[in-house]
Amino acid sequence: MELNGLKKARRTDHLNQTNGDLALASVGAVDPWTAWAYKPRTISLLLIGACFLMILIRPHPAIWRLVHGLAIVYLVALTFLLFQKRDDARQFMKFLHPDLGVELPERSYGADCRFYVPENPTSRFKNVWDTLFDEFVLAHIFGWWGKAILIRNQPLLWVLSIGFELMEFTFRHMLPNFNECWWDSIVLDILICNWFGIWAGMHTVRYFDGKTYEWVGISRQPNIMGRVKRTLGQFTPAQWDKDEWHPLLGPWRFIQVFSLCIVFLMVELNTFFLKFCLWVPPRNPMIVYRLILWWLIAIPTTREYNSYLQDRKPVKKVGAFCWLSLAICIVELLICIKFGHGLYPKPMPVWLVIFWTSVGVGLVIFLILWSWKSLGRKRR
Repeated sequence: MELNGLKKARRTDHLNQTNGDLALASVGAVDPWTAWAYKPRTISLLLIGACFLMILIRPHPAIWRLVHGLAIVYLVALTFLLFQKRDDARQFMKFLHPDLGVELPERSYGADCRFYVPENPTSRFKNVWDTLFDEFVLAHIFGWWGKAILIRNQPLLWVLSIGFELMEFTFRHMLPNFNECWWDSIVLDILICNWFGIWAGMHTVRYFDGKTYEWVGISRQPNIMGRVKRTLGQFTPAQWDKDEWHPLLGPWRFIQVFSLCIVFLMVELNTFFLKFCLWVPPRNPMIVYRLILWWLIAIPTTREYNSYLQDRKPVKKVGAFCWLSLAICIVELLICIKFGHGLYPKPMPVWLVIFWTSVGVGLVIFLILWSWKSLGRKRR
């Protein structure tokens, strides 16, 4: 009995050793950088890797489903906030961050527009240095870099850049934060910060647009730098689509692209009006979280809207992200209107009302003439 037991044990050990050698031989036949995945007891590692699958696919649809879910949660939270009183909404913000719910003084950037301040004991160029080292400088640069990646059209980006400065000039009587010096608005914002952000964003677009991808194995790279770049490249988009807007293609296309610009400007203005109405300081992380969420929402939204414009089908519809983004933008605007009641004692200057009325009438006349001319060409 003992001899038979020893023989069975030896036979079992021999079979296990043979299977192990075969397994090691099969492991050696694969990529040595991924050979560890074929060894025993790697199921747990594979399960952990599956958790990162949404990143490795560049990006996985689960990413956009998560963004869609966050957008819905944000819309529901805004709807809840809309039906609250202004004071209750301000106190409710304390549940999101302990520093909120306290009235804050708004900073005016146009109180003293002098370059040189000789009576200042600390620095005679204090106005310039305070503006250069303000948090909104980095916000301008990174914001326009993100918009350039979204829109990918330089003329349209410059229209938005100048348009937002016009919005600041228009609503400066309502928000002290918009009261800027001429050199701050034109030189620092448009010609330096916005230009650099647009330039960096368009270079990012051109880099990915003209790049040739070779998705070969990591171990086949010629050197260690190639392996590092190949590893980091796994987290970049699999392809980079170019968006074409063509706003001058026709009057209807002009209206469609112009509507996109209005929504973009409205989202940016909502940031400042929400901050003013709900007492949110500029450096509070809630503002950063909202901007990041809006940027994530705007990525599929812009893509869906551009696909809608380029689609030549007779029957087409806008994607779900477009409707969701529009709903969020409208609810934010309603909150600004409701909570801003009584906070803006200064009326809009008469000359500003006349100016924008003239611009609106001129735009309508221009579109009517353009449409009439386009119809005349089609009849011929």
